[in-house]
Amino acid sequence: MKEENAIEVHNITKSFKIYLDKGHTMKERLLFRKRRAYEVRSVLNGISFEVKKGEAVGLIGHNGCGKSTTLKLLTKIMYPDSGSIEMRGRVSSLIELGAGFHPDMSGRENIYINASIFGLTRSEIDRRLEDIIAFSELEQFIDNPVRTYSSGMYMRLAFSVAINVDADILLIDEILAVGDVAFQAKCFNKLREIKGNGTTIVIVSHSLSQIEQICERSYWIDKGEIRMMGQPGKVHPEYMNYMGEQEKIQKEKIRKKNQSRNIDNSQNTDAQIQDAVEIISVSFTDKQGVEKTAMKCGEEIYLNIEYKLNSEEVEETLLGLLFFRNDGVVCYGTNTQKERMPNIKLNNEGKIVCHFSKMNLVAGEYYVDIAIRKINMLPYVYLKEAAHFKIYSDIDEVGVARLDHSWEIG
Repeated sequence: MKEENAIEVHNITKSFKIYLDKGHTMKERLLFRKRRAYEVRSVLNGISFEVKKGEAVGLIGHNGCGKSTTLKLLTKIMYPDSGSIEMRGRVSSLIELGAGFHPDMSGRENIYINASIFGLTRSEIDRRLEDIIAFSELEQFIDNPVRTYSSGMYMRLAFSVAINVDADILLIDEILAVGDVAFQAKCFNKLREIKGNGTTIVIVSHSLSQIEQICERSYWIDKGEIRMMGQPGKVHPEYMNYMGEQEKIQKEKIRKKNQSRNIDNSQNTDAQIQDAVEIISVSFTDKQGVEKTAMKCGEEIYLNIEYKLNSEEVEETLLGLLFFRNDGVVCYGTNTQKERMPNIKLNNEGKIVCHFSKMNLVAGEYYVDIAIRKINMLPYVYLKEAAHFKIYSDIDEVGVARLDHSWEIG
């Protein structure tokens, strides 16, 4: 093992038996042997990487790609089918928070049990006890049985133990949503402090912004292999574009069904004009014409809408856009009438382009609804969730939109 490395993973593979139906009793196993049928699914196919001492790296990828399995192999919760893993130093894991807690014991007693699992001696736990309790903010409940704790209190206590064991290597799996917003911020600041003290950190998370704030490198795992590695600012856009393309493929299958989702077909006069205009495709491109499903906050972007007319009776129209965050929050809406373009005549087929000199939505996932209507607002087509896209940023911002601004300090 290289002297500068804390973790070395060499060509590890891992597969699991997936039973179609499994008998549990001896009777079921004898009478229903077909229930023992299974298939072997390969999760990791030769993963190799290194993590230097004091470095923080992130593992990203879609659900089922092998991220969490990799982390469990590092903690030795399970072992690889082949390959080797070498680690140097004391390891603490934030994977199964509270594993080993006894519900009938108090919080204080469980601190001793859980910390001892991480390898601390009684005297070491004694020295850290007050810091653990203070960080958890559970002073008044610490001598109550943990079965009386809420799920948030339980996770707080487990998190507080795991980050106070002075580990050389810290492994984290999707647990930075512990407690309320204030406590989450406190946990994240603690991780920064731990990293600053030289602890090696490996994080599995779907929150790319969290990884970008704390990690020097990201490993993108896809279908059990490392597809890309490097600085988060370079890997994450590629990953988001890939995921956007996959999502686009799935959305295309149901696009026509969604096309009239918000139209009340019981109103026959309205339904008669529905489908007079058809939206063929919707895409975002950058100023070079490259299609984008992930874009940087503030980037120059073009929204392209290809259409065709299915009727010769289409009158002058207006076009509308409505942007939503993925939790349903309305971010921005506009139409051509509001922008003093009230009478648009469509060709038999063509393309509508909307130019955004700066796409100033903050980091997150979004979608856009598109409407083409008569001037009297009767709809020719309303395409719900016409396109999904992601915004990334190298600035830690909150809210919906970035406001262009500058600072002057006298």
